[in-house]
Amino acid sequence: MIEQVWENSWTYIKTVVDVVHEPILILDKDLRVMAANEPFYRMFQVEEKDTEGKIVYRLGNGQWDIPALRKLLEDILPKNTFFKGFEVTHEFPFIGRKVMLLNARQIHVQDRPGSEAFPPIILLAIEDITEMVSVAEKLAEHTNTFEIRLTERTQKLETYILKLGKEISALKGKA
Repeated sequence: MIEQVWENSWTYIKTVVDVVHEPILILDKDLRVMAANEPFYRMFQVEEKDTEGKIVYRLGNGQWDIPALRKLLEDILPKNTFFKGFEVTHEFPFIGRKVMLLNARQIHVQDRPGSEAFPPIILLAIEDITEMVSVAEKLAEHTNTFEIRLTERTQKLETYILKLGKEISALKGKA
């Protein structure tokens, strides 16, 4: 009976995860990757055989072993917490710099209070905001350049106005 519930639940979870556009990892209680969706494999240019069954921190030769992420993930199950919008910037060897927002939450089913019907799992969703951050950085750079140029031109204009004012005063004094 419990095996059937787990199998049905797993099928449901995998179906939902496979439909989502953002990369998603499903982790077990030991933070091993149980599954990942196609967007994950595409974004990180990895294969299922190099991902599933591996502890999340060991993915990509340890690229996911980020102390703050480790703390957040390790608190999810024992403290029943979750996180949203955790920003990670990382330089990946093959795909370059990625800026990502991570969200994670545990999924668990209780068959009776205080008892798990099957082991809890963690969904880790990854949103790639690299391009958005790059655009924001360029916009800030252009805004800063514009502000500097505007300040310089304003100072030149103020100097010119002051000079004109003196010339007008001198002309009025001669008249």
